[in-house]
Amino acid sequence: MSKTIRAGVIGAGAIGLLHMESWKKHPHVELVAVAEINPQRRNEAIERYPEMKGYDDYREMLKDKALDAVSIGVPNYLHAPVALDAIRAGKHVMLDKPMATSAAEAQTIVDAVKQMKVQFMVGQNFRFFRDTQMVKKYCADGYLGDVYHARAHWMRRSGIPRIGSWFTQKKFAAGGCCYDLGVHFLDLTLYLLDCFDAECVSGLTQARFGPRGLGDGTWGLGEINPDKPFDVEDLAVAMIKLKGGKSVLLEIGWASHADAGPDRHLHLYGTDGGASLWPAQIHRTKGQSVETINPDLAQLPLPEDRLQHFADCLLNGSEPLVKPEQSLKVQKILDAIYESSRTGHEVRIV
Repeated sequence: MSKTIRAGVIGAGAIGLLHMESWKKHPHVELVAVAEINPQRRNEAIERYPEMKGYDDYREMLKDKALDAVSIGVPNYLHAPVALDAIRAGKHVMLDKPMATSAAEAQTIVDAVKQMKVQFMVGQNFRFFRDTQMVKKYCADGYLGDVYHARAHWMRRSGIPRIGSWFTQKKFAAGGCCYDLGVHFLDLTLYLLDCFDAECVSGLTQARFGPRGLGDGTWGLGEINPDKPFDVEDLAVAMIKLKGGKSVLLEIGWASHADAGPDRHLHLYGTDGGASLWPAQIHRTKGQSVETINPDLAQLPLPEDRLQHFADCLLNGSEPLVKPEQSLKVQKILDAIYESSRTGHEVRIV
């Protein structure tokens, strides 16, 4: 890899614009191209970053042999096919979550990455947050002992990404809040537990607000069609048993009668201590009481921006933090949550 990365972005929606901003911040990245089928969004992106060449077909962009890497921000159902095209074109790829819409699709990505010998990372940005990095260091240093259980809870009050958008249509999104928010907390929790190997999953998904036109939020760009069905879940709950006796309780909701503020928590429970995020805290027994440590790292081990980290890895030849095999295992758990809800039975993962 040269000292400068020539990068392109596929998709100029809300996520794609964030990708462009992140690429531009890196001193050794040259943002050279954008592919977007919607001409208005494509032109608006080029007005913001006129150094980019615009394409209406991303496959034409991938023919540029001088292009080193791409980041992908498109609807979920396009994740696997677009990523595979980019990988097979020899490009390094940063794909925002979820990795795919099924474990079978995710496996094809893992196989293609190995075959083409390119760098690939799912942009699990929660791993790079300051709170995460601080708690991860305390876990790694043994402050919590054996961490055996985690509770990951994110219930929005009105947080559906605009009813009638692609987020709320199964044919485009494949899933609702579990794919939108749950994948964040699932990946983050398994990362902090340092265990991605699940044995079995019991899950329940349901829609209580969206079908009634309630719980609408403001996130997301794109066409809104109120006549389109809301046919994904707005609540997902799962009990996940991991190898080694570890467990995870996952509770995710787009809409609920919750407090107006962010109802978002992640708690880790270990034999020697516990930890929580937002704010980052470590809880340990000290004599007859419990002490609370408010960790503060003078220097974080990683950038707080996933694309900055990915660019650094491309430049120095190191392996990205989010491994393709880990993202595949996350996808298998997501599949199992939906299958368990559909069948009413616990699902074993092999």
